[in-house]
Amino acid sequence: MRGPDWGEILEPHGWALARQFGEVCYWRRPGKDSGWSATTGICTAKDTGYPLLRIFSTNAHPFEADQAYNRFRVFALLNHDGDYEAAARDVAGQGFGETRQSPPSVRIRTPSAEDSWPDPLCEEAYHGLAGELVRLVEPHTEADPVALLVQLLVGVGNVIGRSAYFTAEADRHYCNEFAVLVGRSAKGRKGTSWGYVHQALARADLTWSVDCVVSGLSSGEGLIWGVRDPIVTREKRKEKNRTVGMEEVITDPGVTDKRLLVLESEYAGVLRMLERTGNSLSATMRQAWETGNLRSLVKNNPARATDAHISVIGHITADELRRYLSTTEVANGFGNRHLWVCVRRSKLLPEGGSVPPSELQALGDRLAMAISMAQQRGSRRYRRDDAARELWRNVYADLSADRAGIAGSLLARSEPHVMRLAMIYAVIDGAELIRQEHLLAALALWEYCEASVRCIFGQSLGDPVADEILALLRVNQNGVTRNAIRDFFGRNQSSDRITQALHLLQKHHLASCRQEQTGGRPSEVWCFAGRR
Repeated sequence: MRGPDWGEILEPHGWALARQFGEVCYWRRPGKDSGWSATTGICTAKDTGYPLLRIFSTNAHPFEADQAYNRFRVFALLNHDGDYEAAARDVAGQGFGETRQSPPSVRIRTPSAEDSWPDPLCEEAYHGLAGELVRLVEPHTEADPVALLVQLLVGVGNVIGRSAYFTAEADRHYCNEFAVLVGRSAKGRKGTSWGYVHQALARADLTWSVDCVVSGLSSGEGLIWGVRDPIVTREKRKEKNRTVGMEEVITDPGVTDKRLLVLESEYAGVLRMLERTGNSLSATMRQAWETGNLRSLVKNNPARATDAHISVIGHITADELRRYLSTTEVANGFGNRHLWVCVRRSKLLPEGGSVPPSELQALGDRLAMAISMAQQRGSRRYRRDDAARELWRNVYADLSADRAGIAGSLLARSEPHVMRLAMIYAVIDGAELIRQEHLLAALALWEYCEASVRCIFGQSLGDPVADEILALLRVNQNGVTRNAIRDFFGRNQSSDRITQALHLLQKHHLASCRQEQTGGRPSEVWCFAGRR
C-alpha cells in the first residue's frame, strides 16, 4: 500500500518513537513512559513484502499482543474502528492507494461517500398530508426532508395509540415504530428536523406532546415504569391488632396514558447500554415493538405494562452505529425492529428559516382532524382494498426473500414494517382501508431504508475474518493469492479459519476463486465478485 508512513499513522493516536536503528523502529504505546511496545522494520509479509507492525504489549488497544499488522489494518483500526471499507475510502480520498509493481499493481477503487449515499426518496413516499407538511417546511430548514417525513410518520403512529391495527396470521401489528436517523456526521441536522414536526403534532394533541414525549432510555425496568400498570400488593388486614385476613392494596396508581414516544438525540448511548451485563433494555424494547405487554423478571421490581404503545426516534452517526451495534443485537432481532434512515443537511441557511405560522397551523389542524377520527373509531382492524391486495401479492416474495450479511439481518422484518407504514399513511388520509397509494408510499420509504442500511453496512457479513478478506479483495482488482491472504493476517489466522471465511464469501457470491499455473503447484487466486 502506498500511503502514510508508520509515524503518520501511529503518532496522531499517542504512539511515540522510542528509538530507531536504521530501518528498525521501536514504538511506545500511549500511556507508557518508558520501554517500547511494538516494532516496525523487522517483520514483513513473506509473499507480498508488506511491512508489518509487530505488537508486544498486552495493553496496546485495539491491537493484540504477539500479532503483526500491516499498515492498512493499523490505519483502519485506529481511524475507523476496524471498518475496512471506510478506511479504504479514506485512503483513496487522500490520494493514496497504488501498490508496488511486484506483486501486480493495485489501485484502491471504492465509491466515495457521495456515490454510496441512497438515491433520493421516491415521490410516492410524499403522499397526502404528510407530504404536504414536508414540502411546506423543507424550504425553511436545513434538515433532510426524509428526516421530516419519517419523524412525522412515527409521531402520528404514536399519537393515535392502539386505535388502528392489522393482523398477520395470529399477530396484531399497531402503528408504533422505531426509527433511527443516521447522519454521516454531527452536521447531518438530525436534531433540527424534530422541531417543526413536534409543533404540528402538538397542534393535534397537546397533552401527548407534553406528557408522552420523553428521553433517557437506560434500562428495561425504566421503560416499563414509564407505562406501568397499577401496582397491587397483598397485605394483612388487621382488626384490633389481630390479622383476620389478606386484602389487595393499590400501592401505585400506574400510568393511564400508555402512549410513549422516546426521543433519543444520542442513540449511541442507548446502544452502549445494551452491552452492560444484566441490562434488560434490548429484550424489553423488542417486546414493546412486538406486543406492548412488558414485564421484568427482576425480583424486586413488580412493575409490568399491558398494551403499552411505545415508539422510538433516535439520532446517531454512521460511525457510531457501526461501532456500537453489536453482532448480538443484529442477530437477536433488536436491529431489525428499527427503520435505519440515512439523513444529511439539505442546504445551508445562514439566517435560518421560518415557516409561515398560519400555513403550519392550517396543516396542523388538518392533521389533528385525521388523528381525532382514528381515535374516535376506537380499536379498528385495517385491511387492504382489492388494488392494494393485488400489489401486496406482487411484492411479497421480494420482501420476504432472504438477504445476506449484517444488512440482511437488519432488513429481515420488511413485511411488518411496510404494513405499519402503510397503515399510518391510511390513518393520516382518514381512510378506512389501506389503499394502493398508501402501500406504494410505504414501499417507497422502505426502499430508502433498505438502501440506507446497505450504505451504512455495505456487504459486511458479520464475520470479522470474512469482512477483512472482503475489504482486501475489493481494493485489489487483480485478485489476491491464498498465501497473500494468510500474510495479510500476519499468519495469525489458521488455514481452516480462512477457508471458512472464504467459503462464506463464496456462498453469498461475493468472492470467486481461480487457479493460476506457476510452473509448480497451481496458485489459488481469490477475486471480489460483488459490486464495487
